[in-house]
Amino acid sequence: MTTRAKIFHNLTESALIAHALKNQEGQMAANGALTVETGLRTGRSPKDRFIVKDAITENTVDWGTVNQPFDPAKFDKLFEEASAYVAQKDHYVSDVQVGADPNHAISIEMTTETAWQHLFGRCLFILRSENSVAANRPHWKILNAPGFIPNPPIHGTHSDGCVILNFTRRSVLLCGMRYAGEMKKAMFSVMNFLMPDEDVLPMHCGSNVGENGDVALFFGLSGTGKTTLSAEPSRYLLGDDEHGWAPKTTFNFEGGCYAKCIDLSKEREPLIWNAIQFGAIMENVVLDPVTLEPDYHDVSLTQNTRAAYPLEFVPKRIMQNHAGLPNAVIFLTCDLFGVLPPAAKLTREQAAYYFLSGYTALVGSTEMGQGTGVKTTFSTCFGAPFFPRPPKIYADLLMKKIDQTGAEVYLVNTGWTGGGYGKGGERFSIPTTRAVVNGIVEGKLKNVEFTTLPGFNVQIPVSIPGVDSKLLDPRKTWASQADYETNAKELIRQFQENFKRFHVDQAIIDAGPTEM
Repeated sequence: MTTRAKIFHNLTESALIAHALKNQEGQMAANGALTVETGLRTGRSPKDRFIVKDAITENTVDWGTVNQPFDPAKFDKLFEEASAYVAQKDHYVSDVQVGADPNHAISIEMTTETAWQHLFGRCLFILRSENSVAANRPHWKILNAPGFIPNPPIHGTHSDGCVILNFTRRSVLLCGMRYAGEMKKAMFSVMNFLMPDEDVLPMHCGSNVGENGDVALFFGLSGTGKTTLSAEPSRYLLGDDEHGWAPKTTFNFEGGCYAKCIDLSKEREPLIWNAIQFGAIMENVVLDPVTLEPDYHDVSLTQNTRAAYPLEFVPKRIMQNHAGLPNAVIFLTCDLFGVLPPAAKLTREQAAYYFLSGYTALVGSTEMGQGTGVKTTFSTCFGAPFFPRPPKIYADLLMKKIDQTGAEVYLVNTGWTGGGYGKGGERFSIPTTRAVVNGIVEGKLKNVEFTTLPGFNVQIPVSIPGVDSKLLDPRKTWASQADYETNAKELIRQFQENFKRFHVDQAIIDAGPTEM
């Protein structure tokens, strides 16, 4: 006698944890978090992510190695087979949404094969409720089947896993993917495609809000401080990773946070530490076999250890998940050359230049195939893998928003000073970076003196409260000025070479670094 598969609708977090344990999908850590391992893939797999090429996307997507085309007929076949596979198993369905602004939100029917990935979705997406999505907004579907393994010759994939976005069918299909971050970033990519048509700048950034309602944005790749700095105890957290800059609001795309756990400490990052509790999920965090305490220093599974938790676990947060317009925009860059200042004020054209460049370092990369080392990268819009449209569209929107709001833009180096990575330099401490950021978001730099840094031609403050003034000019932190200039010239060369691929106004090109 065949037992009919059960569909579990809108289970609570506690019920999902019970299902995950019963299904042997993970174990409970001493801090109360459900802890899972994701197997071979411990990060995103960019080579396995596709967008269906059809009438909607053919002339609007920036096709290439990041945005890879997928045949519509092959998608239909794969979606049908994956759906049939999941239908034969007990599975989970919830009504969620992306976007906390009802006028720019997307409702989603989320279907997953596993309970723990469903819990992840419940943490990271927003639970849909009455009037939380405007009636005229689009409805999407997510189908996540990690146990369904695609066959590349038959299905047209590159490997045994895939993530495919279909804008005509309004569907996201994930097959063979146990790393849950793929699901979150797939919907981020959907929003990044749709939002520009609504005069909304989609952003790979964290955000927090001051007591007076002032909004700060923190752009950056994983490992550069986006989550850590947005989780500032003295300010209200809006979100740690994905936001929209709309004509009247700044709103979170998500309902939770997805924090890196490598070397996490209660002293340096108390909000994140305390948020990892019952109802949270830890991915690839090694537990002590006896005490089940997490060892955040153990990277034997991956450097990209992660924790997902709902915003409700952060006591000081913006309850409505959206706020006013930004006052301060911060580009976090982890400079391995040690030649960028801890703070530099940018003009609107410089803002567009550094936004398009997305210069930083890969630190404990979230992508498979990037290795475990620290290396320099240029990631357009500080999130190249997630932006389907041509980069100029996002840069133009950024400048438009700066003009409309008067928001000040700063480049903040969270990387090295006094020397390059592995060449005698030291990384800026978190307390120093926090003091720099606090000076910016609290408006303490509005009346200080600035000077120009040659070559990069950015304005650097002469003083910031709580920061050693010797650190503010990178030239003064090096023992050898000749070595500084050598490193600076090499970084400028890399900036210029990278920027050749962009077709933008000459004013933006001229705003970039020049020969020293």
